[in-house]
Amino acid sequence: MANHKSAAKRARQTIKKTERNRFYRTRLKNITRAVREAVEAKDVEAANSAFKVANKSIHSFVSKGILKKETAGRRVSRLAKLVNSLTIAE
Repeated sequence: MANHKSAAKRARQTIKKTERNRFYRTRLKNITRAVREAVEAKDVEAANSAFKVANKSIHSFVSKGILKKETAGRRVSRLAKLVNSLTIAE
């Protein structure tokens, strides 16, 4: 247990931030999985709609400070590459 008032406050804040980050991390995994599953199923419309949701969500995570801008760009780029490979293959 913390010995100082400020250390106790930091411990409380860490618990809150950990919980919030866990929510966003799980959400991010589910969003990207939806895009990947649509691509694996070769469903172009579902992949495009899932990609739109993923793009918007990932960039909103940047504005909330959950992800860095470069990380978000890399993730969106990789998802876009997957979706585009599906449309090019047909």
